[in-house]
Amino acid sequence: MPPDSEKLKDTIPTSEDGFDPTSNGQEDAKTGSDNLQHLTRRRGFYHMLFMALSLFAIPFALTSPIETSLISGGPATMLWSFVMVSVLTLPMAMSMAEICSKYPTSSGTYFWTYQLAPSKYRLLFSWVVGWLVTVGYWVVAVSVTFGTSQLILAGINIYLPQWVATAWQTYLIFVLVVLVTTTVAIFFDHSLPFLDSIAATWNLLGIIIKAASGRHSAKYALTHFDTSQSGWTPGWAFFIGFLPGAYTFLGVPTIVTMGEEIFNPSINLPRAMVWSVPMGCLLGVGFILPICFTLPDISVLLAAPEGQPEALVFELIMGSKAGGFGMWFIVFGLTVMCGLSVTCATCRATWAFARDQAIPFHYVFARLGRGQLSDTPVNAYLLSAFIQLALGCIYLGSTAAFNSFIAVSIMCFGSSGAIPILLLLARRRKPAQDVPFSLGLWGYPLNVLAVLWIAFEMVIVSMPVSLPVHRSDMNYASVVFVGFIVISALWYIVDGRHIYKGPYVPHN
Repeated sequence: MPPDSEKLKDTIPTSEDGFDPTSNGQEDAKTGSDNLQHLTRRRGFYHMLFMALSLFAIPFALTSPIETSLISGGPATMLWSFVMVSVLTLPMAMSMAEICSKYPTSSGTYFWTYQLAPSKYRLLFSWVVGWLVTVGYWVVAVSVTFGTSQLILAGINIYLPQWVATAWQTYLIFVLVVLVTTTVAIFFDHSLPFLDSIAATWNLLGIIIKAASGRHSAKYALTHFDTSQSGWTPGWAFFIGFLPGAYTFLGVPTIVTMGEEIFNPSINLPRAMVWSVPMGCLLGVGFILPICFTLPDISVLLAAPEGQPEALVFELIMGSKAGGFGMWFIVFGLTVMCGLSVTCATCRATWAFARDQAIPFHYVFARLGRGQLSDTPVNAYLLSAFIQLALGCIYLGSTAAFNSFIAVSIMCFGSSGAIPILLLLARRRKPAQDVPFSLGLWGYPLNVLAVLWIAFEMVIVSMPVSLPVHRSDMNYASVVFVGFIVISALWYIVDGRHIYKGPYVPHN
């Protein structure tokens, strides 16, 4: 028995909270899966903090959608929008950390929703939130692995600038990245905490940039703001530039799925969620500032082929192809490790949802491996990989639709976190009393700020980057997001209400 199991039991709700802790066990007996398997606790506070920083993948997260920042104002938007997103993300992280302190399970936000929702609607609410967060993990995994494949192309373009990959070539590289990442994650699952520690250190390499090109003045680097390429009003253009920062801090809600693999999760997991934000902010500012001081001509960058200026940014900042490739290698290495962390978190979310019988063929995907992989959710890894490959096919038909998935992941994670926070406020924060990680008197204002920020964030990431809008650059995020909600609700009415009995309560 894990040394912190008694502390974990203290955080699990009982019948006094309106929850029958035996209901799932009875249902499991009916389905023939009464001997549920469990994950092994092998992570501590620093493992989770390093995993969050690895998921941030700051050099990758800030340069991958750099075109958005360039169009939305340039240096001032790149720097100050990130700082503002960091500040606004902190109340969200603290609010989610408090709820996580009471309910630290791999089921994450949909478990929280089930516990906090009115009994009449808890199954439906938790089902919808569960699908939102699971889809969010699948989509963010696609965005990272596909971003890795595009980064590979960027590295090639440093030395072969005239070569432009076709859609099929890009997709095949994406397939290779998904297969390699999934294979490594499965067979080195036990080593991922160590790799997360390496990734956290690798982040520091990303902020050490010795630029060879000419330097701008401090006034230019800190205040230059040009929205002539945007079409939006200056104020709204600045808000559109929040996208890279919002994408960076997706690592905050994604680590909640590790609640059953960390010692003393009621304390260590919330601490990691909260501390990751200021640390991520410092690392991000350290990475952005040198770029702002050495940023090449923005019009040249925006004219890069396929709207992917990363390779050109690296080369022009470093002053040579070799230097640009060196900077590319730092970002690429971090992206690979981020991909492993995201794949791990996505697998846990998929496994937990399958354990709750909410995924077709759940009895297959809730199983763990055999032999040396006996505590690794191998089937969930394989399902996640298959879904990534299926979603990646969208790129073959519409680049704009695929790029919208980055925004969809932000909307899915944001809404899945906002719903339990709203439910906590609706219950006058009574469930948060005496939790190990309590916000105390600051709970009400922080919860309200968190919900307002998430609502605003969901609006801005669903907007097109520039005006006027053309078919090639339309943002389909809101359509895809609403579509997922409608599909999950209809599926619940047709099938889910007959088999879904709520999230499983871990007793290991």
